[in-house]
Amino acid sequence: MPTASTKRRLTAGAALVVAALMTTTACGGGDDGDSDSKGAGYNAGIGKVANKSDKKGGTLRFIAKQPLDSADPQRAYYGMSWDFMRYYTRTLVTYDTKPGEASNKLVPDLAKDNAEISEDGKTYTYKLRDGLTWEDGSKLTSKDIKYGIERIWATEVITGGPAYLKQVLDPKGEYKGPYKDKSADKLGLKAIETPDDQTITFKLPKPNSDFENMLAMPSGSPVKQEKDTKAKYANEPFSSGPYKFESYRPGKSISLVRNTKWKKSSDPVRPALPDKITVTFSSNKEENDKKLMEGEYDIDMNGTGMTQSGRITAIQDHKGNVDNMETDFIRYVALVTKTKPLDNVECRKAVFYGTDFSALQKTRGGPLAAGEIATSPLPKSIPGSDDYDPYGVGERKGKPDVAKAKDALKKCGKPNGFSTKVTARTDQPNEKEAATQLQQDLGKVGIKLEVDTIVGSESSSITGSPAVTKKRGYGLIMSGWGPDFPSGQGFGQPLWDSRFIAENGNYNEAQVSDPKIDKMFDDALAAGSPEEAAKIYTDLSHEVMDQAVWMPFLQEKNITWRGPRVTNVYSSAAYSGRYDYISLGVK
Repeated sequence: MPTASTKRRLTAGAALVVAALMTTTACGGGDDGDSDSKGAGYNAGIGKVANKSDKKGGTLRFIAKQPLDSADPQRAYYGMSWDFMRYYTRTLVTYDTKPGEASNKLVPDLAKDNAEISEDGKTYTYKLRDGLTWEDGSKLTSKDIKYGIERIWATEVITGGPAYLKQVLDPKGEYKGPYKDKSADKLGLKAIETPDDQTITFKLPKPNSDFENMLAMPSGSPVKQEKDTKAKYANEPFSSGPYKFESYRPGKSISLVRNTKWKKSSDPVRPALPDKITVTFSSNKEENDKKLMEGEYDIDMNGTGMTQSGRITAIQDHKGNVDNMETDFIRYVALVTKTKPLDNVECRKAVFYGTDFSALQKTRGGPLAAGEIATSPLPKSIPGSDDYDPYGVGERKGKPDVAKAKDALKKCGKPNGFSTKVTARTDQPNEKEAATQLQQDLGKVGIKLEVDTIVGSESSSITGSPAVTKKRGYGLIMSGWGPDFPSGQGFGQPLWDSRFIAENGNYNEAQVSDPKIDKMFDDALAAGSPEEAAKIYTDLSHEVMDQAVWMPFLQEKNITWRGPRVTNVYSSAAYSGRYDYISLGVK
Protein backbone atom coordinates (compact mmCIF):
# COMPACT_ATOMS: atom_id res chain seq x y z
CA MET A 1 0.00 0.00 0.00
CA PRO A 2 1.78 3.14 -1.20
CA THR A 3 2.35 6.84 1.19
CA ALA A 4 10.02 18.08 2.17
CA SER A 5 11.56 20.90 2.55
CA THR A 6 15.23 21.66 1.93
CA LYS A 7 17.75 19.66 3.98
CA ARG A 8 18.97 21.59 6.98
CA ARG A 9 21.32 20.67 9.79
CA LEU A 10 20.16 20.89 13.38
CA THR A 11 21.73 23.65 15.40
CA ALA A 12 22.98 22.71 18.84
CA GLY A 13 19.95 24.36 20.42
CA ALA A 14 17.50 22.53 18.17
CA ALA A 15 19.22 19.24 18.91
CA LEU A 16 18.69 19.83 22.63
CA VAL A 17 14.99 20.48 22.02
CA VAL A 18 14.67 17.28 20.01
CA ALA A 19 16.44 15.36 22.78
CA ALA A 20 13.96 16.80 25.24
CA LEU A 21 11.10 15.76 22.97
CA MET A 22 12.36 12.20 22.89
CA THR A 23 12.76 12.11 26.67
CA THR A 24 9.24 13.44 27.12
CA THR A 25 7.82 11.04 24.57
CA ALA A 26 9.30 8.09 26.40
CA CYS A 27 7.44 9.06 29.56
CA GLY A 28 3.99 7.90 30.60
CA GLY A 29 0.54 9.20 29.73
CA GLY A 30 -1.40 12.20 30.88
CA ASP A 31 -1.77 15.70 29.48
CA ASP A 32 1.01 18.20 30.02
CA GLY A 33 -0.68 20.91 27.92
CA ASP A 34 -2.80 23.94 28.64
CA SER A 35 -6.37 23.70 29.88
CA ASP A 36 -7.88 24.64 26.50
CA SER A 37 -6.62 21.55 24.68
CA LYS A 38 -6.66 18.68 27.14
CA GLY A 39 -6.93 15.35 25.37
CA ALA A 40 -7.73 11.80 26.39
CA GLY A 41 -4.09 11.16 27.30
CA TYR A 42 -0.79 10.27 25.67
CA ASN A 43 -1.19 7.11 23.50
CA ALA A 44 -4.89 6.93 24.48
CA GLY A 45 -5.73 5.93 20.88
CA ILE A 46 -3.39 2.95 20.74
CA GLY A 47 -4.87 -0.43 21.64
CA LYS A 48 -8.01 1.21 23.01
CA VAL A 49 -10.66 3.79 22.10
CA ALA A 50 -10.05 7.41 23.07
CA ASN A 51 -13.12 9.56 23.88
CA LYS A 52 -15.67 6.78 23.37
CA SER A 53 -19.07 8.18 22.40
CA ASP A 54 -22.06 7.40 20.17
CA LYS A 55 -23.13 11.05 19.90
CA LYS A 56 -24.16 12.12 16.39
CA GLY A 57 -23.86 15.51 14.72
CA GLY A 58 -21.27 18.17 14.01
CA THR A 59 -18.55 18.49 11.38
CA LEU A 60 -15.39 16.39 11.38
CA ARG A 61 -12.55 18.43 9.87
CA PHE A 62 -9.55 16.79 8.22
CA ILE A 63 -6.39 18.54 7.02
CA ALA A 64 -4.00 16.83 4.58
CA LYS A 65 -0.67 17.77 3.05
CA GLN A 66 -1.08 15.21 0.27
CA PRO A 67 -4.27 14.77 -1.76
CA LEU A 68 -5.99 11.49 -2.52
CA ASP A 69 -4.20 9.59 -5.26
CA SER A 70 -7.73 9.10 -6.61
CA ALA A 71 -11.30 9.29 -5.33
CA ASP A 72 -12.18 6.48 -7.77
CA PRO A 73 -12.30 3.24 -5.71
CA GLN A 74 -10.77 1.16 -8.50
CA ARG A 75 -7.88 3.62 -9.00
CA ALA A 76 -6.82 4.39 -5.42
CA TYR A 77 -3.82 2.80 -3.75
CA TYR A 78 -2.85 5.15 -0.91
CA GLY A 79 -3.72 3.72 2.50
CA MET A 80 -5.31 6.97 3.62
CA SER A 81 -7.49 6.93 0.49
CA TRP A 82 -8.71 3.42 1.34
CA ASP A 83 -9.41 4.47 4.92
CA PHE A 84 -11.35 7.58 3.82
CA MET A 85 -13.28 5.77 1.07
CA ARG A 86 -15.24 3.72 3.58
CA TYR A 87 -17.38 6.85 4.03
CA TYR A 88 -18.80 6.49 0.51
CA THR A 89 -17.90 3.00 -0.73
CA ARG A 90 -18.84 -0.42 0.57
CA THR A 91 -17.47 -3.88 -0.18
CA LEU A 92 -18.72 -7.44 0.29
CA VAL A 93 -16.53 -7.77 3.38
CA THR A 94 -14.54 -5.14 5.22
CA TYR A 95 -12.26 -4.77 8.23
CA ASP A 96 -13.64 -4.75 11.75
CA THR A 97 -14.05 -1.46 13.61
CA LYS A 98 -11.87 -2.38 16.57
CA PRO A 99 -8.52 -1.08 17.85
CA GLY A 100 -5.17 -2.58 16.94
CA GLU A 101 -4.70 -6.10 15.57
CA ALA A 102 -8.40 -6.94 16.09
CA SER A 103 -9.14 -4.69 13.10
CA ASN A 104 -7.54 -7.22 10.74
CA LYS A 105 -10.62 -9.44 11.11
CA LEU A 106 -12.85 -9.45 8.03
CA VAL A 107 -16.56 -8.89 8.74
CA PRO A 108 -19.58 -8.86 6.39
CA ASP A 109 -20.44 -5.50 4.81
CA LEU A 110 -22.62 -5.66 1.68
CA ALA A 111 -22.79 -9.42 2.21
CA LYS A 112 -24.89 -11.08 4.91
CA ASP A 113 -21.97 -13.30 5.91
CA ASN A 114 -18.42 -14.05 4.96
CA ALA A 115 -18.05 -16.23 1.88
CA GLU A 116 -19.31 -19.75 1.51
CA ILE A 117 -16.15 -21.39 0.15
CA SER A 118 -16.06 -24.65 -1.79
CA GLU A 119 -13.93 -27.55 -0.51
CA ASP A 120 -11.34 -27.03 -3.26
CA GLY A 121 -10.97 -23.35 -2.29
CA LYS A 122 -11.86 -22.12 -5.77
CA THR A 123 -15.46 -20.93 -5.43
CA TYR A 124 -16.64 -18.08 -3.18
CA THR A 125 -20.36 -17.32 -2.90
CA TYR A 126 -22.04 -14.39 -1.14
CA LYS A 127 -25.65 -13.47 -0.45
CA LEU A 128 -26.25 -9.71 -0.21
CA ARG A 129 -28.05 -7.92 2.61
CA ASP A 130 -31.55 -6.59 2.11
CA GLY A 131 -32.08 -2.85 1.72
CA LEU A 132 -28.83 -1.95 -0.06
CA THR A 133 -29.19 1.33 -1.95
CA TRP A 134 -27.29 3.90 -3.99
CA GLU A 135 -27.40 7.58 -3.14
CA ASP A 136 -30.34 8.08 -5.57
CA GLY A 137 -32.35 5.44 -3.70
CA SER A 138 -32.06 2.78 -6.41
CA LYS A 139 -31.32 -0.80 -5.39
CA LEU A 140 -27.69 -1.91 -5.20
CA THR A 141 -27.34 -5.36 -6.73
CA SER A 142 -24.78 -8.10 -7.28
CA LYS A 143 -24.39 -6.86 -10.87
CA ASP A 144 -23.21 -3.47 -9.58
CA ILE A 145 -20.48 -5.24 -7.60
CA LYS A 146 -19.44 -7.29 -10.63
CA TYR A 147 -19.33 -4.21 -12.83
CA GLY A 148 -17.24 -2.27 -10.32
CA ILE A 149 -14.69 -5.08 -10.15
CA GLU A 150 -14.63 -5.43 -13.94
CA ARG A 151 -13.39 -1.84 -14.22
CA ILE A 152 -9.98 -3.04 -12.95
CA TRP A 153 -9.50 -4.75 -16.32
CA ALA A 154 -9.92 -1.43 -18.21
CA THR A 155 -6.22 -0.60 -17.85
CA GLU A 156 -6.35 1.85 -20.73
CA VAL A 157 -8.41 4.12 -18.43
CA ILE A 158 -8.50 2.70 -14.90
CA THR A 159 -4.90 2.90 -13.68
CA GLY A 160 -3.15 3.17 -10.33
CA GLY A 161 -5.13 0.74 -8.17
CA PRO A 162 -4.23 -2.79 -7.01
CA ALA A 163 -4.30 -5.57 -9.61
CA TYR A 164 -4.81 -8.59 -7.31
CA LEU A 165 -8.36 -9.39 -8.40
CA LYS A 166 -7.38 -9.19 -12.05
CA GLN A 167 -4.41 -11.50 -11.51
CA VAL A 168 -6.38 -14.01 -9.41
CA LEU A 169 -9.60 -14.16 -11.43
CA ASP A 170 -8.14 -13.84 -14.93
CA PRO A 171 -4.42 -14.71 -14.84
CA LYS A 172 -4.29 -15.12 -18.64
CA GLY A 173 -5.75 -11.65 -19.21
CA GLU A 174 -8.56 -12.93 -21.46
CA TYR A 175 -11.15 -10.33 -20.41
CA LYS A 176 -10.63 -6.84 -21.84
CA GLY A 177 -12.72 -4.81 -19.42
CA PRO A 178 -16.24 -3.38 -19.56
CA TYR A 179 -15.38 -0.55 -21.97
CA LYS A 180 -14.39 -3.11 -24.62
CA ASP A 181 -17.00 -5.67 -23.56
CA LYS A 182 -19.16 -6.73 -26.54
CA SER A 183 -21.96 -8.22 -24.41
CA ALA A 184 -25.19 -6.23 -24.09
CA ASP A 185 -24.95 -5.78 -20.33
CA LYS A 186 -21.15 -5.21 -20.22
CA LEU A 187 -20.87 -8.02 -17.65
CA GLY A 188 -18.82 -10.50 -19.66
CA LEU A 189 -16.21 -11.48 -17.07
CA LYS A 190 -16.73 -15.24 -16.81
CA ALA A 191 -15.03 -15.63 -13.41
CA ILE A 192 -17.87 -13.74 -11.67
CA GLU A 193 -21.45 -15.00 -11.81
CA THR A 194 -24.59 -13.12 -10.71
CA PRO A 195 -27.49 -15.61 -10.94
CA ASP A 196 -29.79 -13.09 -9.24
CA ASP A 197 -29.60 -9.61 -7.74
CA GLN A 198 -28.82 -10.95 -4.26
CA THR A 199 -26.14 -13.52 -5.17
CA ILE A 200 -22.58 -13.21 -6.44
CA THR A 201 -20.15 -16.09 -7.04
CA PHE A 202 -16.44 -15.93 -7.81
CA LYS A 203 -14.74 -18.79 -9.69
CA LEU A 204 -10.96 -18.84 -9.15
CA PRO A 205 -8.72 -20.85 -11.52
CA LYS A 206 -6.72 -21.87 -8.46
CA PRO A 207 -7.11 -21.33 -4.70
CA ASN A 208 -5.88 -18.17 -2.99
CA SER A 209 -6.31 -17.96 0.77
CA ASP A 210 -6.09 -14.15 0.70
CA PHE A 211 -9.00 -13.72 -1.73
CA GLU A 212 -11.45 -12.20 0.75
CA ASN A 213 -8.81 -9.65 1.75
CA MET A 214 -8.66 -8.62 -1.92
CA LEU A 215 -12.43 -8.13 -2.00
CA ALA A 216 -12.16 -5.87 1.07
CA MET A 217 -10.14 -3.30 -0.88
CA PRO A 218 -12.03 -0.40 -2.49
CA SER A 219 -11.22 -2.00 -5.85
CA GLY A 220 -13.81 -4.63 -4.86
CA SER A 221 -16.56 -2.05 -4.41
CA PRO A 222 -19.63 -1.63 -6.65
CA VAL A 223 -20.02 1.02 -9.34
CA LYS A 224 -23.41 1.82 -10.86
CA GLN A 225 -22.93 1.36 -14.60
CA GLU A 226 -25.11 4.32 -15.63
CA LYS A 227 -23.03 6.61 -13.40
CA ASP A 228 -19.62 5.42 -14.63
CA THR A 229 -17.92 8.34 -16.35
CA LYS A 230 -14.71 6.35 -16.84
CA ALA A 231 -11.64 8.55 -16.20
CA LYS A 232 -13.89 11.33 -14.88
CA TYR A 233 -15.51 9.08 -12.27
CA ALA A 234 -12.82 10.17 -9.80
CA ASN A 235 -14.30 13.68 -9.83
CA GLU A 236 -17.65 12.60 -8.37
CA PRO A 237 -17.99 8.97 -7.28
CA PHE A 238 -21.53 7.73 -6.70
CA SER A 239 -22.04 6.73 -3.09
CA SER A 240 -23.07 3.38 -1.64
CA GLY A 241 -22.11 4.43 1.89
CA PRO A 242 -23.47 6.76 4.59
CA TYR A 243 -21.96 9.91 3.04
CA LYS A 244 -21.99 11.41 -0.45
CA PHE A 245 -20.00 14.16 -2.11
CA GLU A 246 -21.34 17.68 -1.65
CA SER A 247 -18.26 19.07 -3.42
CA TYR A 248 -14.83 17.90 -4.52
CA ARG A 249 -12.04 20.15 -5.75
CA PRO A 250 -9.13 17.75 -6.43
CA GLY A 251 -6.02 18.79 -4.55
CA LYS A 252 -7.93 21.53 -2.70
CA SER A 253 -10.93 20.32 -0.71
CA ILE A 254 -13.62 17.68 -0.14
CA SER A 255 -17.00 18.07 1.50
CA LEU A 256 -19.12 15.02 2.35
CA VAL A 257 -22.69 15.20 3.64
CA ARG A 258 -25.11 12.53 4.78
CA ASN A 259 -26.45 10.17 2.13
CA THR A 260 -30.12 10.21 3.13
CA LYS A 261 -30.83 7.06 1.07
CA TRP A 262 -28.34 4.99 3.10
CA LYS A 263 -30.00 2.70 5.63
CA LYS A 264 -28.33 1.94 8.92
CA SER A 265 -30.29 -1.32 9.04
CA SER A 266 -28.28 -2.51 6.02
CA ASP A 267 -24.91 -1.46 7.43
CA PRO A 268 -23.78 -2.76 10.84
CA VAL A 269 -20.22 -1.53 10.30
CA ARG A 270 -20.49 2.27 9.96
CA PRO A 271 -21.78 4.37 12.88
CA ALA A 272 -21.96 7.50 10.65
CA LEU A 273 -21.68 9.94 13.55
CA PRO A 274 -20.78 13.35 12.02
CA ASP A 275 -23.33 15.25 9.94
CA LYS A 276 -20.59 16.52 7.67
CA ILE A 277 -16.98 15.66 6.85
CA THR A 278 -14.57 18.17 5.31
CA VAL A 279 -11.02 17.82 4.03
CA THR A 280 -8.68 20.71 3.28
CA PHE A 281 -5.53 19.98 1.29
CA SER A 282 -2.51 22.18 2.01
CA SER A 283 1.13 21.44 1.26
CA ASN A 284 2.34 23.72 4.09
CA LYS A 285 3.11 20.97 6.59
CA GLU A 286 4.27 23.21 9.44
CA GLU A 287 1.22 25.43 9.11
CA ASN A 288 -1.04 22.35 9.04
CA ASP A 289 0.38 21.17 12.36
CA LYS A 290 -0.12 24.62 13.85
CA LYS A 291 -3.77 24.71 12.75
CA LEU A 292 -4.36 21.24 14.19
CA MET A 293 -3.00 22.33 17.56
CA GLU A 294 -5.02 25.55 17.43
CA GLY A 295 -8.22 23.53 16.90
CA GLU A 296 -9.00 24.72 13.36
CA TYR A 297 -8.79 21.08 12.19
CA ASP A 298 -9.21 17.75 13.98
CA ILE A 299 -7.18 15.01 12.24
CA ASP A 300 -4.35 14.81 9.69
CA MET A 301 -5.90 12.58 7.03
CA ASN A 302 -2.53 11.48 5.63
CA GLY A 303 -1.63 9.81 8.92
CA THR A 304 2.11 10.10 8.28
CA GLY A 305 2.94 12.08 11.42
CA MET A 306 3.77 15.63 12.41
CA THR A 307 6.74 17.73 11.36
CA GLN A 308 9.73 18.17 13.65
CA SER A 309 8.53 21.55 14.93
CA GLY A 310 4.98 20.23 15.30
CA ARG A 311 6.15 17.21 17.30
CA ILE A 312 8.11 19.37 19.72
CA THR A 313 5.21 21.73 20.40
CA ALA A 314 2.64 18.95 20.62
CA ILE A 315 4.68 16.89 23.09
CA GLN A 316 5.62 19.86 25.24
CA ASP A 317 2.26 21.65 25.33
CA HIS A 318 -0.48 19.18 24.32
CA LYS A 319 0.80 15.73 25.18
CA GLY A 320 -2.66 14.34 25.93
CA ASN A 321 -3.57 14.80 22.27
CA VAL A 322 -0.66 12.75 20.91
CA ASP A 323 -0.26 9.12 19.87
CA ASN A 324 3.13 7.59 19.02
CA MET A 325 1.91 5.28 16.27
CA GLU A 326 3.59 2.05 15.25
CA THR A 327 2.81 1.46 11.60
CA ASP A 328 3.31 -1.39 9.14
CA PHE A 329 5.00 0.95 6.67
CA ILE A 330 8.49 0.42 5.34
CA ARG A 331 10.37 3.43 3.93
CA TYR A 332 12.57 2.23 1.10
CA VAL A 333 14.58 2.95 -2.02
CA ALA A 334 13.86 0.86 -5.12
CA LEU A 335 16.93 0.27 -7.29
CA VAL A 336 15.76 0.26 -10.90
CA THR A 337 17.26 -2.87 -12.41
CA LYS A 338 16.72 -1.68 -15.99
CA THR A 339 18.74 1.52 -15.48
CA LYS A 340 22.47 1.17 -16.14
CA PRO A 341 24.70 0.50 -14.30
CA LEU A 342 22.14 -0.66 -11.70
CA ASP A 343 21.42 -3.64 -13.90
CA ASN A 344 24.61 -4.98 -12.27
CA VAL A 345 24.04 -6.45 -8.80
CA GLU A 346 27.44 -5.26 -7.53
CA CYS A 347 26.59 -1.65 -8.43
CA ARG A 348 23.37 -2.07 -6.46
CA LYS A 349 25.29 -3.50 -3.50
CA ALA A 350 27.51 -0.43 -3.57
CA VAL A 351 24.42 1.66 -2.83
CA PHE A 352 23.58 -0.53 0.18
CA TYR A 353 27.10 -0.29 1.58
CA GLY A 354 27.43 3.44 0.88
CA THR A 355 24.15 4.43 2.57
CA ASP A 356 24.11 5.93 6.06
CA PHE A 357 20.87 4.40 7.36
CA SER A 358 21.18 6.14 10.72
CA ALA A 359 21.35 9.52 8.96
CA LEU A 360 18.23 8.70 6.94
CA GLN A 361 16.51 7.79 10.20
CA LYS A 362 17.44 11.20 11.66
CA THR A 363 16.02 13.09 8.68
CA ARG A 364 12.63 11.60 9.50
CA GLY A 365 12.77 12.30 13.23
CA GLY A 366 14.90 9.67 15.00
CA PRO A 367 14.01 6.29 16.52
CA LEU A 368 10.87 7.30 18.45
CA ALA A 369 9.38 9.77 16.00
CA ALA A 370 10.36 7.90 12.82
CA GLY A 371 10.94 4.26 13.75
CA GLU A 372 13.67 1.63 13.78
CA ILE A 373 16.22 1.12 11.04
CA ALA A 374 14.88 -1.65 8.78
CA THR A 375 16.99 -4.48 7.41
CA SER A 376 14.20 -6.84 6.30
CA PRO A 377 11.97 -5.87 3.36
CA LEU A 378 8.95 -7.34 5.19
CA PRO A 379 7.31 -5.43 8.08
CA LYS A 380 7.51 -7.17 11.44
CA SER A 381 3.76 -7.81 11.36
CA ILE A 382 4.01 -10.01 8.26
CA PRO A 383 4.51 -13.76 8.90
CA GLY A 384 7.90 -14.61 7.45
CA SER A 385 9.69 -11.41 8.43
CA ASP A 386 13.03 -11.98 10.15
CA ASP A 387 16.30 -10.23 10.97
CA TYR A 388 18.24 -11.28 7.87
CA ASP A 389 20.89 -8.60 7.28
CA PRO A 390 23.32 -9.54 4.50
CA TYR A 391 24.89 -6.06 4.40
CA GLY A 392 25.56 -5.80 8.13
CA VAL A 393 23.44 -2.68 8.56
CA GLY A 394 22.45 -3.53 12.13
CA GLU A 395 25.96 -4.57 13.12
CA ARG A 396 27.36 -1.22 11.96
CA LYS A 397 24.44 0.63 13.61
CA GLY A 398 23.31 1.94 10.26
CA LYS A 399 26.61 3.58 9.38
CA PRO A 400 28.04 3.19 5.86
CA ASP A 401 30.84 0.77 5.00
CA VAL A 402 32.89 2.83 2.57
CA ALA A 403 35.48 0.12 1.94
CA LYS A 404 32.87 -2.47 0.92
CA ALA A 405 31.05 0.11 -1.20
CA LYS A 406 34.19 0.89 -3.15
CA ASP A 407 35.00 -2.80 -3.50
CA ALA A 408 31.54 -3.43 -4.94
CA LEU A 409 32.06 -0.56 -7.40
CA LYS A 410 35.27 -2.20 -8.61
CA LYS A 411 33.46 -5.51 -9.06
CA CYS A 412 30.77 -3.86 -11.19
CA GLY A 413 33.35 -2.15 -13.38
CA LYS A 414 32.80 1.35 -11.99
CA PRO A 415 35.82 1.92 -9.72
CA ASN A 416 35.35 5.70 -9.90
CA GLY A 417 31.61 5.51 -9.26
CA PHE A 418 28.72 6.47 -11.51
CA SER A 419 25.91 9.02 -11.85
CA THR A 420 22.16 8.47 -11.59
CA LYS A 421 18.97 10.12 -10.32
CA VAL A 422 16.87 9.60 -7.20
CA THR A 423 13.22 10.69 -6.87
CA ALA A 424 11.60 12.30 -3.85
CA ARG A 425 7.96 13.31 -3.36
CA THR A 426 7.60 16.91 -2.26
CA ASP A 427 4.33 16.27 -0.40
CA GLN A 428 5.76 13.47 1.74
CA PRO A 429 7.31 14.64 5.03
CA ASN A 430 11.10 14.62 4.99
CA GLU A 431 11.40 12.59 1.77
CA LYS A 432 13.38 15.29 0.01
CA GLU A 433 15.60 15.63 3.10
CA ALA A 434 16.18 11.88 3.08
CA ALA A 435 17.00 11.90 -0.65
CA THR A 436 19.40 14.81 -0.14
CA GLN A 437 21.05 12.92 2.72
CA LEU A 438 21.41 9.87 0.48
CA GLN A 439 22.94 12.12 -2.16
CA GLN A 440 25.57 13.24 0.37
CA ASP A 441 26.26 9.70 1.61
CA LEU A 442 26.71 8.09 -1.81
CA GLY A 443 28.76 11.02 -3.05
CA LYS A 444 31.45 9.98 -0.56
CA VAL A 445 31.96 6.68 -2.40
CA GLY A 446 31.77 8.18 -5.89
CA ILE A 447 28.07 7.65 -6.68
CA LYS A 448 26.75 11.02 -7.85
CA LEU A 449 23.03 11.41 -7.28
CA GLU A 450 20.75 14.07 -8.73
CA VAL A 451 17.60 14.57 -6.63
CA ASP A 452 14.50 14.89 -8.81
CA THR A 453 11.40 16.02 -6.89
CA ILE A 454 7.90 14.97 -7.99
CA VAL A 455 4.36 15.49 -6.69
CA GLY A 456 3.22 12.34 -4.90
CA SER A 457 -0.27 12.31 -6.41
CA GLU A 458 1.36 12.13 -9.86
CA SER A 459 3.75 9.31 -8.98
CA SER A 460 1.64 6.54 -10.55
CA SER A 461 2.25 8.10 -13.98
CA ILE A 462 5.90 9.02 -13.31
CA THR A 463 7.74 6.49 -11.16
CA GLY A 464 4.78 4.16 -11.84
CA SER A 465 5.57 4.23 -15.56
CA PRO A 466 8.58 2.16 -16.68
CA ALA A 467 8.70 4.24 -19.89
CA VAL A 468 8.87 7.54 -17.97
CA THR A 469 11.40 6.06 -15.54
CA LYS A 470 13.61 5.10 -18.48
CA LYS A 471 13.16 8.44 -20.25
CA ARG A 472 14.10 10.45 -17.16
CA GLY A 473 16.97 8.17 -16.23
CA TYR A 474 15.81 7.29 -12.72
CA GLY A 475 18.07 4.80 -10.97
CA LEU A 476 16.69 5.11 -7.42
CA ILE A 477 13.07 5.68 -6.40
CA MET A 478 12.35 6.64 -2.79
CA SER A 479 8.94 5.80 -1.37
CA GLY A 480 7.02 4.00 1.37
CA TRP A 481 4.82 0.91 1.39
CA GLY A 482 2.42 -0.76 3.77
CA PRO A 483 0.71 -4.13 3.40
CA ASP A 484 -2.48 -4.28 1.36
CA PHE A 485 -3.42 -7.11 3.71
CA PRO A 486 -1.39 -8.96 6.37
CA SER A 487 0.53 -11.57 4.36
CA GLY A 488 3.65 -11.84 2.23
CA GLN A 489 1.43 -11.68 -0.84
CA GLY A 490 -0.38 -8.61 0.52
CA PHE A 491 2.86 -6.75 1.05
CA GLY A 492 5.36 -7.96 -1.51
CA GLN A 493 3.64 -9.16 -4.67
CA PRO A 494 3.02 -5.71 -6.24
CA LEU A 495 6.63 -4.80 -5.44
CA TRP A 496 8.61 -7.82 -6.66
CA ASP A 497 6.42 -10.03 -8.88
CA SER A 498 7.14 -9.41 -12.57
CA ARG A 499 3.52 -10.19 -13.45
CA PHE A 500 2.48 -7.02 -11.62
CA ILE A 501 4.63 -4.70 -13.75
CA ALA A 502 2.25 -2.30 -15.53
CA GLU A 503 2.63 0.46 -18.11
CA ASN A 504 1.11 2.92 -15.62
CA GLY A 505 0.39 2.58 -11.92
CA ASN A 506 3.33 0.19 -11.60
CA TYR A 507 4.56 -0.44 -8.05
CA ASN A 508 7.31 -2.87 -9.00
CA GLU A 509 9.48 0.23 -9.38
CA ALA A 510 12.69 -1.78 -9.31
CA GLN A 511 11.26 -3.69 -12.30
CA VAL A 512 12.23 -6.99 -10.69
CA SER A 513 11.73 -9.68 -13.31
CA ASP A 514 12.90 -12.97 -11.88
CA PRO A 515 11.03 -16.26 -12.56
CA LYS A 516 12.45 -17.62 -9.31
CA ILE A 517 10.77 -14.88 -7.26
CA ASP A 518 7.51 -15.24 -9.22
CA LYS A 519 7.51 -18.98 -8.50
CA MET A 520 8.09 -18.37 -4.79
CA PHE A 521 4.91 -16.32 -4.67
CA ASP A 522 3.05 -19.15 -6.41
CA ASP A 523 4.54 -21.73 -4.04
CA ALA A 524 3.54 -19.69 -0.99
CA LEU A 525 -0.04 -19.41 -2.25
CA ALA A 526 -0.18 -23.17 -2.82
CA ALA A 527 1.34 -23.96 0.59
CA GLY A 528 -0.53 -26.36 2.84
CA SER A 529 -0.42 -24.16 5.93
CA PRO A 530 0.24 -20.54 6.98
CA GLU A 531 3.50 -21.70 8.61
CA GLU A 532 4.70 -23.26 5.36
CA ALA A 533 3.77 -20.10 3.44
CA ALA A 534 5.61 -17.93 5.97
CA LYS A 535 8.80 -19.98 5.47
CA ILE A 536 8.60 -19.40 1.71
CA TYR A 537 8.08 -15.66 2.26
CA THR A 538 11.16 -15.65 4.48
CA ASP A 539 13.21 -17.21 1.67
CA LEU A 540 11.67 -14.79 -0.82
CA SER A 541 12.59 -11.75 1.29
CA HIS A 542 16.18 -13.07 1.52
CA GLU A 543 16.30 -13.35 -2.27
CA VAL A 544 15.13 -9.73 -2.61
CA MET A 545 17.89 -8.59 -0.27
CA ASP A 546 20.58 -10.75 -1.88
CA GLN A 547 19.74 -9.27 -5.27
CA ALA A 548 19.90 -5.75 -3.77
CA VAL A 549 16.87 -4.59 -5.72
CA TRP A 550 14.90 -3.00 -2.89
CA MET A 551 16.57 -1.19 0.03
CA PRO A 552 14.43 -0.82 3.17
CA PHE A 553 15.71 1.80 5.57
CA LEU A 554 12.96 2.45 8.13
CA GLN A 555 10.23 0.48 9.94
CA GLU A 556 8.02 3.50 10.44
CA LYS A 557 6.58 5.09 13.55
CA ASN A 558 5.19 8.61 13.86
CA ILE A 559 3.87 11.22 16.25
CA THR A 560 0.20 11.77 15.35
CA TRP A 561 -2.23 14.48 16.49
CA ARG A 562 -5.64 13.52 17.88
CA GLY A 563 -7.96 16.53 18.19
CA PRO A 564 -9.47 16.94 21.69
CA ARG A 565 -13.04 17.14 20.37
CA VAL A 566 -12.82 13.95 18.27
CA THR A 567 -14.53 10.85 19.62
CA ASN A 568 -14.07 7.10 19.03
CA VAL A 569 -10.41 7.46 18.08
CA TYR A 570 -8.24 4.37 17.76
CA SER A 571 -5.34 3.11 15.70
CA SER A 572 -6.30 0.42 13.18
CA ALA A 573 -3.79 -2.24 12.12
CA ALA A 574 -5.93 -2.83 9.01
CA TYR A 575 -5.00 0.67 7.85
CA SER A 576 -1.32 0.48 8.80
CA GLY A 577 -1.72 2.21 12.15
CA ARG A 578 -3.87 5.13 10.99
CA TYR A 579 -7.02 6.03 12.85
CA ASP A 580 -10.14 4.22 11.64
CA TYR A 581 -11.91 7.15 10.00
CA ILE A 582 -15.41 5.69 9.73
CA SER A 583 -15.70 5.37 13.52
CA LEU A 584 -14.80 8.99 14.30
CA GLY A 585 -17.27 11.48 15.74
CA VAL A 586 -17.04 14.93 17.30
CA LYS A 587 -18.10 16.27 20.68
